[in-house]
Amino acid sequence: MKTLLKIGIYLVLTAGGWYAASAQSASTRKPNIIFILADDLGYGDLGCYGQKVIQTPNLDRMAREGMRFTQHYAGSTVCAPSRSALMTGQHTGHTRIRGNERFPLLPEDKTVAEHLKEAGYTTALIGKWGLGEEGSVGVPRRQGFDYFYGYLNQTHAHNHFTDFLWRNEEKVRLANEVVYLETGGAKGIGSAATKRVEWTQDLFTKEALQFLDRAKQAPFFLYLSYVSPHANNEHRLASQHGIEVPDNSPYTNRDYPEVEKAFAASVTRLDNHVGQVLAKLRELKLDDNTLVIFTSDNGPHAEGGNDPTYFNSSGGLRGIKRDLYEGGIRVPMIARWPGKVKAGSISSHASAFWDFLPTACNLAGVQSSIQTDGISYLPTLLGKGNQKQHPYLYWEFHEQGRKQAVRQGNYKLVYLLKDNQIELYDLSRDPAEQHNITAQNPEVVSRLKSLMEQARVPSAEFPFAQ
Repeated sequence: MKTLLKIGIYLVLTAGGWYAASAQSASTRKPNIIFILADDLGYGDLGCYGQKVIQTPNLDRMAREGMRFTQHYAGSTVCAPSRSALMTGQHTGHTRIRGNERFPLLPEDKTVAEHLKEAGYTTALIGKWGLGEEGSVGVPRRQGFDYFYGYLNQTHAHNHFTDFLWRNEEKVRLANEVVYLETGGAKGIGSAATKRVEWTQDLFTKEALQFLDRAKQAPFFLYLSYVSPHANNEHRLASQHGIEVPDNSPYTNRDYPEVEKAFAASVTRLDNHVGQVLAKLRELKLDDNTLVIFTSDNGPHAEGGNDPTYFNSSGGLRGIKRDLYEGGIRVPMIARWPGKVKAGSISSHASAFWDFLPTACNLAGVQSSIQTDGISYLPTLLGKGNQKQHPYLYWEFHEQGRKQAVRQGNYKLVYLLKDNQIELYDLSRDPAEQHNITAQNPEVVSRLKSLMEQARVPSAEFPFAQ
């Protein structure tokens, strides 16, 4: 006797309208995917990565219940190109947006959200976007997301107490009162709150929990993009506050500088947000069918008066945000999927943001229709099959006189174009990149320099004179 599997089709009401959702049995439905992104969180800012002072109990628990990656890399050392690499599966030698400029993704830039939408997923972005301004072809709902709530512009996102956010293509007014910059490159965009009522990071978590309630009947992809612990460094009023949080608890009475209290509070509050998301999954009984990934868009910052050395935010690695040394691009990544990802596991697999698109496609059972630089790390997550390795990893940076870096195996080459300076490091012996070994390894330098030249295609928006 044959068993007939019934699949019900429901119309689900969201703030952006109705969408069709299919209720499938737990044994047949595709896994849900939640990708949680921090902003400017360093490799050493979490307890499970060696942090001794800042409290991150939920993320530490997530690491105990899942897999912690020790050699995972952001797409870039600043936010917009890093996020472009994440969405397109292409490193900064190929992806559309290679620097912190206001260029949008174009229709031909097929994102991970578009791939998953084609595979039957409900898709949502909550938080910071930074890859397309109002009215452009790069806005989230023209890049594969069914629902969007948050900031379009990354400079606007620096104010955590802004006076408005976007819900899809509509402005949602908040109770905060702000003043905007009247001069400079961030004129009319950069701002500071004169009356703080609603913290946007809390609003993002609230929206995320509501989305999970709405989307629980069908496979979903949630890209939850927080702005913590980024500073508001745009406006003099905000710069007095350093990192913007409602208050400095639980560090109010600690003997730290006020800016560092706020930074620590921002990280701990971020940890609490992640804990709420994980608790909601347990409440909805979605735990066993949901892969949750947590990471950061680049290394720690020295903005808003923050001192990244105060809490050892780089975790002993050299450099911070805007560096192509390890501290600027190596980031924490934790993956949790009960029953699928081995609890308490640690992976040294060298992976990067551009690997997420093929990994998500692999999970969803759909072939990518575009050429990417990524390699699925699903075999590593599941501990099954042959994990392919990257022939090399590549980054370029379009500020501070331009920089490039390439890693092949344990060797990493850093090229500072402004000074025509080449540095070579053996990360297996020198992860802190303290010993430049170019003189002893001319053949390695020549090979990696050649890779560096081959790794990029010209970009009219981001020219890169060799």
